Amino acid sequence: MPEIEIKDKNNATVGKINLSDDLFGAAARQGVIHDAVVNYLANQRQGTHATKTKGLVSGGGRKPWKQKHTGRARSGSNRSPLWRGGGIIFGPQPRDYSYKLPRKVRRLALMSAIKEKLASGEVVVIDTLSLEKPKTKDMVSILKNLDLGDKRVLIVLPEKDDTVALSARNIPGVRVVRAMDINVYDVIGSGTMLMTRDAALRLGEIRES
Repeated sequence: MPEIEIKDKNNATVGKINLSDDLFGAAARQGVIHDAVVNYLANQRQGTHATKTKGLVSGGGRKPWKQKHTGRARSGSNRSPLWRGGGIIFGPQPRDYSYKLPRKVRRLALMSAIKEKLASGEVVVIDTLSLEKPKTKDMVSILKNLDLGDKRVLIVLPEKDDTVALSARNIPGVRVVRAMDINVYDVIGSGTMLMTRDAALRLGEIRES
């Protein structure tokens, strides 16, 4: 059963936490992680790209010249794709790029990504993370105490905390998410995961929809 130390805001060890073998003990699956990242990026695409076809370009309602006896090629519209200013052939049109991965695959990918972070020593568990009022300076001080001052950090909280979020939002490379909202892209895109004890326990209860 994986075991990790719990730190306080001053980087002193105050205990240990055991992580479930079922969730964090299995070997990381690189292929599943890749599938989950591709799925996440595809779901973020707006798909609003569009080009005008011959029927969408303005003008061109009148035949440029008569069909025969002009010495010129036959033409029915000056908005033909063959003409300058004409429509676009097979250009991109609005579409939905999103698709779903099976729930078990998404969960396996998330746990595999966290497993890799654990193996590389890039997971820090803190007993609690709270501030009296939003203040970037206080958050910077906490991160420096935990030797995370110059790293990309993903702060994982058990529940939404506006005070922590506001204190961290102006720090480059630092993001704050709830345990239930975490995804594979967030995990692999961060340098270090900073989780509260409750958030670490909450991860074991996640059931992605």
